[in-house]
Amino acid sequence: MKKIKFTSPKKVLFCKKCVLSNQKPVTIPEFKHTINRTGALYMNIDKDGICDACKYHAIKYKTISWSKREKELKKLLNKFRKNNGEYDCLIPGSGGKDSAFTAHILKYKYGMNPLTITWPPILYTDYGYENFKNWLEVGGFDNISFKPNPIVQKKLTKLSIQNLLHPFQTFILGQKNLAPKIAYNYGIDLIFYGESEAEYGAPIKNNASSLRAKSAYVEKNIKNIYLSGIKYSDLIKKFNFKKNDLDIYLPISEEKIKKRKKLQVHYLGYYLKWIPQENYYYSVENCGFKARPFRTQGTFQKFQSIDDKIDDLHYYTSFIKFGLGRTSHDAAKEVRNKHITLQEGKKLVEKFDGEFPDIYLNDVLKYLEITKDSFIKTCDNFRQDHLWKKTNSGWKLRHTINKTGTDD
Repeated sequence: MKKIKFTSPKKVLFCKKCVLSNQKPVTIPEFKHTINRTGALYMNIDKDGICDACKYHAIKYKTISWSKREKELKKLLNKFRKNNGEYDCLIPGSGGKDSAFTAHILKYKYGMNPLTITWPPILYTDYGYENFKNWLEVGGFDNISFKPNPIVQKKLTKLSIQNLLHPFQTFILGQKNLAPKIAYNYGIDLIFYGESEAEYGAPIKNNASSLRAKSAYVEKNIKNIYLSGIKYSDLIKKFNFKKNDLDIYLPISEEKIKKRKKLQVHYLGYYLKWIPQENYYYSVENCGFKARPFRTQGTFQKFQSIDDKIDDLHYYTSFIKFGLGRTSHDAAKEVRNKHITLQEGKKLVEKFDGEFPDIYLNDVLKYLEITKDSFIKTCDNFRQDHLWKKTNSGWKLRHTINKTGTDD
């Protein structure tokens, strides 16, 4: 297979305040940057050596008036609130700590009547499914769980690994693009996600303009849109997919957006100070959420992204492609929220980042019909030359946050 060329910066820079580098992909509203073959724009680190995510957190803790933001939230909710028993907002989620927090606080503190929807994990973990059930049964929510065509999802997920080393692309696209379609069908004009992507280094608009732009872009460029690293037109012509098979992964149509001009997408983390660890405690108390019964491979924590057996593989492939594993992402959050020091974060990265996720690997590879040898070869094919060096003792990163790389 021809080696994929990513567009990440060739000079690796690490943020002075957290443990992430400028190799971290970031999500932005424009669909063309989240679905193309190589898949991403990258987090900015300015000349002062500080990343955009850390700069946002400085604003989050020192500048933003959260009491004023809450007033904005109440004003927004009153605009969409319905008193006739109909759903007045839609909340996508799996019953993880963040969606549990979002749904519960909007319903019980702010008096909204939410409909929750779920794009299920590809391969549920036992505790992930228990958390999903507890979210609804303990928290008390109506829910639509939408199971996409398993044959189509399996094929697209396998192609995503082979062509992009991205086990989660189908899940992410479905999770993000399903909500507006369900909202349209149920006459709901307000959609709430949890944290803003600004938390992780990407500026994002908190309104529906990005939704409209995304829908318009896709419809105008549909033949050249990539899914699983393959052009949409080729998926239909060469891989025998039908249009109906693929549409669920794409944004709501521009025609429907025009009919529903009031439809808006907002992020609760814009209005309320978003602290993942606090969300965890809240969801445990109010929605019966339970952490993983063991440490998650590749990191030091037990309660984030634990619904899907493919989660662990996703973060490992991120380590292969960008030199940043699950610990790097988790430790960066903890450092920014002042739960650990930068030095502690660095030590955690050194200890756990890039740990091979073998607990669920056989289940995942069996489901996808991929051999372990084939998967390892695919991983090696995606190691970028400016990030990795092959040595007598195996593959080594050229640069690390702890200055232990071959080129540091």
